[in-house]
Amino acid sequence: MDFTLLEPKMSLRPLVLLSLFSLLVACSSDAPKPQPPTPGPAPQAAQKKAKESANLGPLPAYQRELSGTLQGVPADAEVELALLVIDEKGRPQQLLASSSLIGTNQILPFHLRFNPESFPVGARVELRGRASQSGQLILHLPSQVISQPTTQVLGQLQFVKAP
Repeated sequence: MDFTLLEPKMSLRPLVLLSLFSLLVACSSDAPKPQPPTPGPAPQAAQKKAKESANLGPLPAYQRELSGTLQGVPADAEVELALLVIDEKGRPQQLLASSSLIGTNQILPFHLRFNPESFPVGARVELRGRASQSGQLILHLPSQVISQPTTQVLGQLQFVKAP
């Protein structure tokens, strides 16, 4: 038996990111659930992570930041933002930065910090986001192309109903 076929041909990081993105897509279907989601407070772990993301302090000289506001996020929804390197087929290949927030049913400010040295030259980089409530995907952020590894204010970004 030829064992050369069993050797990994790519690093694990893109494979893990692709698997996570595939899981996200698979879980976003409109299939009926056994229990209807009931709005309630976000889990404590998500609230703790969101507080840590919000209390970043001053921007270090070696980092850059994307900032703006998010609209249309209901109270207690868990919001995840990710800065991703995207391949020619629209699939995530590398995670550059991520942030978690908790919705307030009001305009939600965000700050996403990243290392400009990890920003690949000539590659497509996008800001993507999703909001979930009671573990179910309810909203997504239309992809925002980020062309430069600089500090940018993106303004107001609108979440839309997840397909």
